[in-house]
Amino acid sequence: MHNLAIALRNGGHEVSGSDDEIYEPSRSVLQKHNLLPEQFGWFPEKLNNTIDAVILGMHARIDNPELLKAQELGLRIYSFPEYIYEHAKDKQRIVIAGSHGKTTITSIITHVLNYFGRDFDYVIGAKVRGIENTVKLSDAPVIVIEGDEYLSSPLDPTPKFLRYQHHIALISGISWDHYNVFPNEFDYVRQFDFLAENTPKAGILIFCEQDPMTSMVGAKENPDVLSIPYKAHTHVIENGKVFLTEGKTRIPIKIFGNHNMQNLSGAKEVLKKIGISQEQFFEAIQSFEGAAGRLESVYAGDSVTVYKDFAHAPSKVKATIKAVKELNPSRDLIACFELHTFSSLNKKFIPQYKDSMKAAQVAVVYYNPEKVKEKKFEPLSSADIQAAFAAPGVEVFDDVTKLEAFLNQQRWKNKNLLMMSSGNFGGLELVKLASKITA
Repeated sequence: MHNLAIALRNGGHEVSGSDDEIYEPSRSVLQKHNLLPEQFGWFPEKLNNTIDAVILGMHARIDNPELLKAQELGLRIYSFPEYIYEHAKDKQRIVIAGSHGKTTITSIITHVLNYFGRDFDYVIGAKVRGIENTVKLSDAPVIVIEGDEYLSSPLDPTPKFLRYQHHIALISGISWDHYNVFPNEFDYVRQFDFLAENTPKAGILIFCEQDPMTSMVGAKENPDVLSIPYKAHTHVIENGKVFLTEGKTRIPIKIFGNHNMQNLSGAKEVLKKIGISQEQFFEAIQSFEGAAGRLESVYAGDSVTVYKDFAHAPSKVKATIKAVKELNPSRDLIACFELHTFSSLNKKFIPQYKDSMKAAQVAVVYYNPEKVKEKKFEPLSSADIQAAFAAPGVEVFDDVTKLEAFLNQQRWKNKNLLMMSSGNFGGLELVKLASKITA
C-alpha cells in the first residue's frame, strides 16, 4: 500500500493515507516522500466529496470509521487489486501466483526487462536491486504483477490474483497456507483452479510441473488456452558457486536452491512470451542478486555464512533449508524459524510443518506467546511444537534474549546460520548477531 501511494504521488496525484500503526521500513519510506500521516489513527472528518477514490487495504476492519464515512459519502472505494486493474485494464497483464516463489519470479522478470531497458509497469512484493519502488504505474504497454491468493479487502473476499484479469498467468507451486481464510486444503487449492479457469481465450497458463498440486491444476484441459509446463533449470554447484548449464555452456548465477532453479525457469518462460530470447535471458540473469529478504546473505566469512529468508509456510521452510545444505554440504546448518503468521501460530495448523526442518543439524523454533494471545489462540508449549515438527530435538524459545544467548554459545567454525521468518524474531538484529558469532 505505501509503495502504491508513492507511485501515485510520482504520477502527479494528490495522495493522503491513514493507519493505526506504521512499521519500518514503510514508515521511513513514507516520511522520505512526505506521505507519513501527521497522526496515526482514523479521522473520518477528513473525508469529503472532493476525494476521487479511496483505496482500502486488506487488513482494515469492516467497521473502520473512515471506511464507513466513505460509504456514507458514496465515494468510489477500490481494493488494492481493483485499483491496479483499473490502471492496467488496457495493458497486457501478467500475473505471477503461487504459494511460494512468486516474489522471486516477479523480481527476475522485472530485473531482466529493466536490464534491457524495456518499458513496463510492475507490482512486486519485495525490493529488487536497481528498482527504486516496488510499484510502478505509467502508460507502459505491459504490467507484471505479483498476485497472491489472499482476500482483496474486507468488502471483497475474492482472491487478489483473480481481480487482475490476467492474459498470462504463472503458478509456481501450491501448498496450503492462509489457514484463517482457507480452513481446509480443498478450499485453498480451489482458488488456483479458479485462476487457471479464468485464463481467457488465447491466454497463456505457465505452471511448474514438478509441483504435484500445481501440475494437476495446470494440466487440466482448458480450450483455447496455451498451457506451458516448466521444471528446474539444469545446473551444477562447484565450490559453493552455481552455474546454469545449457549444452556445453555454463552461466554463473548468484541465486541458489532447486526451488530457485524452478523460479528461474518459470520467469524464463514468461519472458520468452514477451520478446526476451534465451540468449538475452542468460546475459541478464547473471547480475540478478535475488529479491530482498529471500535467501539473502547477511554475512559471509571463511567458514560461516549467515542467511535470512522470508520462509514462513511449511513448503518454504523445507525448500530453504535444503537449498542452504546443497550449497555448502560440508557445513553443519543451524536453522532458526519464527512462528509468526496466523497459520503458523495455530495449534491446528502447525502439524503441517512435520519434517520441514529435518535436514538441519540443529533446528530452532522461536515464537512470541503475546502474539498467540493477540490472535486469541490456544497457548502453545515446547512439547506442542516438538510434536508438530516431529523433531524431539528441536530447540524451542519464547524469549528472544534466550534465543540470542543460545546462538552466541554455539561453536561456529564450519557452520552456517539460517534465520527464517516473515517477522523479525522479536527485534533481533541479524547484522549485530552475525558480527558476534563470527568474531
